[in-house]
Amino acid sequence: MLEVENLCIDLGDFHLRDISLSVEEGDYLTIIGPTGAGKSVLLEAIAGFYPLLSGRIFLDSRDVTHEPPERRGISIVYQDYMLFPHMTVFDNIAFGLRKKDLPKEEIKREVKYIARELRVDHILHRKPGTLSGGEQQRVALARALVIKPKILLMDEPFSALDDKTREKLRSLVREVIAEHGTTVIHVTHDFEDVFVLAKHVAVMREGRIIQFGTPEEVFSRPQCEFVADFTGTNLLRGKIVGERNNLTMVKVGSTILYTVDKAEGNVTLSLRPEEVILASEPSKCSAQNVVPVTVESMERRGYHVWLSLSSDDFSFRAVVTPNTVVLLGIKPRRRFYALFKASTLKVIK
Repeated sequence: MLEVENLCIDLGDFHLRDISLSVEEGDYLTIIGPTGAGKSVLLEAIAGFYPLLSGRIFLDSRDVTHEPPERRGISIVYQDYMLFPHMTVFDNIAFGLRKKDLPKEEIKREVKYIARELRVDHILHRKPGTLSGGEQQRVALARALVIKPKILLMDEPFSALDDKTREKLRSLVREVIAEHGTTVIHVTHDFEDVFVLAKHVAVMREGRIIQFGTPEEVFSRPQCEFVADFTGTNLLRGKIVGERNNLTMVKVGSTILYTVDKAEGNVTLSLRPEEVILASEPSKCSAQNVVPVTVESMERRGYHVWLSLSSDDFSFRAVVTPNTVVLLGIKPRRRFYALFKASTLKVIK
C-alpha cells in the first residue's frame, strides 16, 4: 500500500533522515517516540505537505512524491479536530465528497452511513462548537473516512480527550477500521493506543526510525537502550553459564536467572515490568525466576503503581494494581519476592 524510500526533509532547525517504511494494505501502524522526534513531520510528509530533499513515496505502486495532497487519496485527522466551525456536522462530513462533485443523493447516503457507524447521526444538524470533544473527534473521523481514503493518517487523535472518552473512542475506531479495512498510520504518545490498535509500531528518535516491528517485538525485544528506556523495559546484563531442564541459565551478578532463549557468552536481557509478579512468600508457581527484592520507591500513574525494586545484584521496575498494593501491604523498604517466567526474560543481544 505505502512505500517510503530514503525520505529526507530539511526544515532548517530539524531534519528527517533516511526514512524507509513499508505499510501493507489493511495494516495499522503506530509511530511513537519522544517529543521532537519528527513523528508529525513524517506523517505530513506522507500526506504531501512538505517538499522532500530526497527520497520517494509510492502509493499502490504509484510514485506520488511530487503530487499535491489532494491527489494522493489520503485523509488526516489531528488532535484538535480541525472542523469548520461555521458548518453543520453534516456539511463538515460532506466536505470532501462535495469536492468530488458527487450527486447530492449519493453524498447524503454516504454521510448518513458513516455518521451512523461513528455514532454521530443524531447530531448532523448541529455546529462543532456545541459538541463535546469526543463528538468532535468522531465527526473528524467521519469526515476523513467518508471519502474512502487509501490511507488514514492520525496525529494524536485521542490526546485531548478524557480517559473514559478515549477508551470508548479507541474501541469504536478499532471496530470501524476493521469494518472498512482501512490502512492507518497513527502518531501517538499513549502506549495504550499501540496495544489496543496496532499491528506494527515504529520508534522514532531525532528524525530517524530506529526500530520497527510488532508491538511484542518492539516492547519485549528492544534493539537498543534508548528503545528499552523509552518503552519502559528493564535491561539486565549477565553471562550464560549453562542449561537446566532445557532452560538457559544466566548469571546476573551472583543471581542465577532462567530464560527459554538460547545464547552464549555475555548477554543483555529484557524484562517487561508488567510481567513481574510480587509475592510475600516464594510460593510455588510456574515462574522459574524467584528473586528476593526490596521496594525502593512507589509511583501512582493512573490505574497502576510503578515500583522500583532492588535485589542484591540488580535493580528493575515492576507495575502492579492499587489493589495489589493494599493486599500485600507494599511500602518502601519492605521485602518481597519478584516472580517472573523464563519465557518473559528475553535475550536481546
